[in-house]
Amino acid sequence: MKNFYLISTDHLKSGMLFGDEDDFRAGMNIVAICAHLTGVKVLSFILMSSHVHFVVHCSPYEAKPFIDKYKTLYSKYYCRKYGASEFLRLLKVDIQEVFVEDESLFRAIAYVVMNCVAANLTPNPFLYAWGSGSVLFNTIPNKGRTLGEMSQNARRKLLKSRVELPAEFIVGDGSYILPRSYVPAKYLEAIFKTPKRYSYFLNSSSKARLRLEKTEAPSFSDHIVKAALTNLINSLFRQASLESLNDRQKAELIRQVQRRFSSDEGQIVRISGLPKEEVNRLINGFY
Repeated sequence: MKNFYLISTDHLKSGMLFGDEDDFRAGMNIVAICAHLTGVKVLSFILMSSHVHFVVHCSPYEAKPFIDKYKTLYSKYYCRKYGASEFLRLLKVDIQEVFVEDESLFRAIAYVVMNCVAANLTPNPFLYAWGSGSVLFNTIPNKGRTLGEMSQNARRKLLKSRVELPAEFIVGDGSYILPRSYVPAKYLEAIFKTPKRYSYFLNSSSKARLRLEKTEAPSFSDHIVKAALTNLINSLFRQASLESLNDRQKAELIRQVQRRFSSDEGQIVRISGLPKEEVNRLINGFY
């Protein structure tokens, strides 16, 4: 018997899961690989800088192996690129069963896709590239080419894997498998019934309410701010790294990041790698 599950990882306490666009592309392709290898139906998902969410349709015994497979494959990619091993192994995962009958499935899907809006990264989930937010009720034709149109070497280079995915899967302009290739859009549209009803759940989700409480414009993504950090350290303090700064300089750096990029405490923790307690101390002037 197959059920519906909301799968969420904890936030990394410091640093980022996806530090740049190449990391996000790899993460997107690994979703497609995991869905294919496990047979789990991915109904909705989002990759955020410090955590991930999925809504899946599978048996009670398949949800945890699915997220474990994702963590394993992404860890291998991360280790090859950055040299850090097993950094995802201890990242805690929460799995909750959700249901059509009490509408918790619809709320879970809305919660997932609205994460990027709540984080102030975009005003609309349809515009966020690293997830399934643009899949439902989207009449714009797919742009890209199928895996079947690519050579075996090109497929392996794209996926960084020897796994053979279905030839009809579409590679978009962003050089990753489009979620439309494997997210069952027609099935989901049928149970949501209308675009208006889907929009209702999006706009009434806890993540939407969180966004409405914020008045500032959408902030810069983590990887953009992180890329600017080294330049700021050099231009402000003539130093090469964050480790070279004293507490007063770190506090000034944080103020500059907040002023220039509208970064909140969470984003500063992620891009700097500093412990949350230290960032909070510096923000509040205790140095």
